[in-house]
Amino acid sequence: MDGIIDFLNTVFWGYVLIYGLLAVGVYFTLRLRFIQIVHFPEMLRSVLRSNETDKSGITPFQALCTSLASRVGTGNIAGVAVAITLGGPGAIFWMWIVAALGMATAFAESTLAQLYKVKDDEGRYRGGPAFYIAAGLKAPWAGTIFAVCLILSFGLVFNAVQANSIAEAMEGAFGVPKLGTGLVIAALSGIIIFGGISAIARTAEVVVPFMALAYVGLALFALVTHISVVPAMLGHIVGSAFGLEPAAGGIMGSVAAAMLNGVKRGLFSNEAGMGSAPNIAAVATPDPHHPVSQGFVQSLGVFIDTIVICTATALLILLSGVEPGPNLTGTQLTQAALEVHVGGLGRYFVAVAIFFFAFTSIIGNYSYAENALVFLGHGHVSGVIILRCGLLAMVVWGSLQSVATVFNTADASMGLMASINLVAIVLLSGIVARLAKDYLAKRKAGLEPVFVAQDMPDLPPGVDAQIWSRK
Repeated sequence: MDGIIDFLNTVFWGYVLIYGLLAVGVYFTLRLRFIQIVHFPEMLRSVLRSNETDKSGITPFQALCTSLASRVGTGNIAGVAVAITLGGPGAIFWMWIVAALGMATAFAESTLAQLYKVKDDEGRYRGGPAFYIAAGLKAPWAGTIFAVCLILSFGLVFNAVQANSIAEAMEGAFGVPKLGTGLVIAALSGIIIFGGISAIARTAEVVVPFMALAYVGLALFALVTHISVVPAMLGHIVGSAFGLEPAAGGIMGSVAAAMLNGVKRGLFSNEAGMGSAPNIAAVATPDPHHPVSQGFVQSLGVFIDTIVICTATALLILLSGVEPGPNLTGTQLTQAALEVHVGGLGRYFVAVAIFFFAFTSIIGNYSYAENALVFLGHGHVSGVIILRCGLLAMVVWGSLQSVATVFNTADASMGLMASINLVAIVLLSGIVARLAKDYLAKRKAGLEPVFVAQDMPDLPPGVDAQIWSRK
């Protein structure tokens, strides 16, 4: 089994997804005419508005924060440090490029998730890739595979990984036993996830802005205290990306290494195209009432994750002057950099940041898994309780040990899930383009961009006309 799993991961993460995610990002950027850049202000407008009359979903801001809760994890702290260690400062430039392209992919998948969302037995919005694959492509079998893979990876195993990161950080910084940390995380997670997606959304809209602002605030402090060297540092990042500056020690810092590691870490961090964030995008009540509105919101999520938070980590490391090495990479490199900026508090700050980043990832990941469970027809009380208990058990287990085979299986599962999603959104790209054109035309004409399914009678069947009717 180890050999089969390793082979699948090599295929998915070495070839299919690296090139597939980039190609799809370029495709949607061109087909949507650089919508993520030209209409960036529309993203902010879509987040800040809220429809108070429709109680079936969460607010756009809550949807953004919940997706960021999952996106922003230990990869934003340790992953960026690894990218710099293996690829040099130039890796950050390629992370920016990947994020810019990924914003278009995130726009497409979240727009589709909104369009094909449904209401469950309790009148709450549900949706995601499994739903638009089944309804839009008439391929329920593919939707089922996607949902099972999502539950395995995001609902269970990846939460064990996050718990393991928290336990190690707490033990290293404060000497807290791993089992104690695991039990506390499980208890806190249980309190929130047993309240359902609405409780997760309310928690995320408070915790996520707090943790993001605190972390970015520290990076701004580093910028201000090193303002004289910031222009040169930005030039160093761009120069290293194109090999215009001498490489530091062999392959480290070379163009190929910078590009490969920047692309990989960028893709893994922002999750654009993976099919994860659309699960919470579908739950939102968009304002204006148009699928494209939530597409803009989730596109902004990619920007915040990579351009803002990953860049904050990169600048903290690069401005510290700390040199990465074989024994100083990942979380340890970020901690060493912070100790330069704020003294001994740096170690504790990183531990606390990892706690918040990883903990919110756990509850955000669960919200995705619950949607997938509803698609599979097991969204009744007993099925949901089993999923929640399984997640809490994985959190405690993950805090104590790391079993490579289990984690590699989850990677393979997510690789298959993402591959299915990429094929689906490309096949449905014509619908995305039509919706975007409709939204922007109405906005240009000074009208409120409201989508009514009956106005597009030639749309493929599968769209709930009652949800998208004139209010």
